[in-house]
Amino acid sequence: MNVHSSRSPARRGRPAEGDKRRQILDAALRVFADRGYHGTAVPDVAKAAKVATGTLYHYFDHKEQLVNAVFVDAKQRLGAVLGEPIPWTGEKWFKELWRRLAAFARAEPDAFRFLEMQDHTPYLDAKSRAVELGVLAPLVATGERLRAARGGPPVDIAIALLWGAFVGLTKAARFHYIKLDDKKLEQAADACWRMISPTKG
Repeated sequence: MNVHSSRSPARRGRPAEGDKRRQILDAALRVFADRGYHGTAVPDVAKAAKVATGTLYHYFDHKEQLVNAVFVDAKQRLGAVLGEPIPWTGEKWFKELWRRLAAFARAEPDAFRFLEMQDHTPYLDAKSRAVELGVLAPLVATGERLRAARGGPPVDIAIALLWGAFVGLTKAARFHYIKLDDKKLEQAADACWRMISPTKG
């Protein structure tokens, strides 16, 4: 599976075609993913969205408000994928989480590229931070139960290792350093599980 090779034809929770705000958010996501926050100007987003700059300002007062809307939108879609109950614990739970990350990165390449950026913190508002915590909360809770039962590293460290490893793989694939197919993704999941797996039991 190449996690950057295709887009889902219909994305859950998205309004119908013709929604101007949706049109702007999708264009902004693409531009922010390509150029980052500081490399993006509002007229660039308006041009990508095929709307007048004044039209964009009708929906968003300034760039910071726009990027927070993009962040919340993308993070909620990631949360919808990761947050559905996983009926296993331990290695099966971890590998299902890994599989869902891969599915999201394949179906939503721009959203994944945007979310993998490390420079969100300076502009995130209270709503964006709350959404981010809401996405992490179920993962942390499951990780804490697993750690209490079987040991292992602190959950925040385990999540950081999982995210960092997956982001590193997708970046290497995007820059054509590796070809990221199903077999390599599975091998990477095995290696990451050994890295963070509980030590007891």
